[in-house]
Amino acid sequence: MSYVEQGIKNIGVLLVRIFIAIFVLSLFQPSMLNAGSSISCLSRIKSTDAFLVADQTGHILQTKNAGIKCIPASTLKILTSLAAIHCLHGTYRFRTEFYIDPDGNLKIKGYGDPLLISEVLLNIADILAKKVGDIKDIIVDDTFFSPDIIIPGRNLSTNPYDAPVGALCANFNTVFFDRDQGGSIISAEPQTPMIPFALKKIKSLGLKKGRYTFSHEPHDPARYMGELLLYFLKQRGVKAWGGIRSGIVEHGDTLVYTYRSCFALEAVLKKMMEFSNNFIANQVFITMGADVYGPPGTLTKGVRSVSEFARDELRLKDVKIVEGSGISRENRMSALDMLVILRRFEPYKCLLNRRGNFIFKTGTLNGVRTRAGYIEGQGEGLCYFVIFLNRPGADIESLMECVKNLGEYN
Repeated sequence: MSYVEQGIKNIGVLLVRIFIAIFVLSLFQPSMLNAGSSISCLSRIKSTDAFLVADQTGHILQTKNAGIKCIPASTLKILTSLAAIHCLHGTYRFRTEFYIDPDGNLKIKGYGDPLLISEVLLNIADILAKKVGDIKDIIVDDTFFSPDIIIPGRNLSTNPYDAPVGALCANFNTVFFDRDQGGSIISAEPQTPMIPFALKKIKSLGLKKGRYTFSHEPHDPARYMGELLLYFLKQRGVKAWGGIRSGIVEHGDTLVYTYRSCFALEAVLKKMMEFSNNFIANQVFITMGADVYGPPGTLTKGVRSVSEFARDELRLKDVKIVEGSGISRENRMSALDMLVILRRFEPYKCLLNRRGNFIFKTGTLNGVRTRAGYIEGQGEGLCYFVIFLNRPGADIESLMECVKNLGEYN
């Protein structure tokens, strides 16, 4: 073999080796990049925070402080939803009952339906107008829930997220209003009239416009619901000779109609997740307690039902739950606890909001930013992720990029 031929052969061998080396490096490049980026990501997790990413088998890919107990904020709604589906079942429908008593009063008994909105009350009025004649008083029965339930973390403010719970409520215990060109208060929703009861409350609070919780008085939510229904009944020709008052359904009252919600439980939970609605979460939470341990619904029974579900069904021994929405800073769980919850919740992940490849729930309190959910990778499997940032000024979006980098290669 000539020197030229030998040189060509050596060059060929060298090129093959270079090609193989490049190919091998390309196989490891994603993991090498992930390793570098993971170190950078984990350095952003401080002593009060927790971070976890796991593959579809539950194998942890990256973690820091996964065992410490953190404030989950609204990611707690994932556990509340999972417990509700287990305790009440996904096809459960809230009900509201309507009676006529021997004196001709219309009685309304509520069972915690969080979605008695104006459109629903319009439909109920259509049906009742065909079933009842003239009536005296409307008597509202909200005894399915214990009175004066105080949700930890909720303030007596006019913010919608501070709306009180109750067995008989309308429009999330809020009123949405605007002002016309002359400054007069008008409803901001065409389907909801500005009734005198709500108008008086708005004026007494000095509110300008927007959606507000307008009362924290014990029986005001039930009365507001009764006032709205009375307005719609009168529109349909029903004459009422009395007013609205509180009372109870008694033996001898005649059931004339049972409204079963047009929203099955999973649809209710979907709406709760979509808007991170604290009112819906705790309505479901307290209804769970009443269903499992008997009425009246109380905060203690709700806590017990979800805590026992976590302990008995999920084998989570030391999560701390004080209410169902995540508004309280007393709620505590670890990232490892949330991983267990996410794995069990996976069949219901469609209830969560989606952003690109992420399917997740957010949580926000003062000085707290949390996210938990799923990321779709290049294959068919999912990765689970949990981010609990329990300090002011933490940048959660940059950590979502870290989750994305980890999840896309698994």
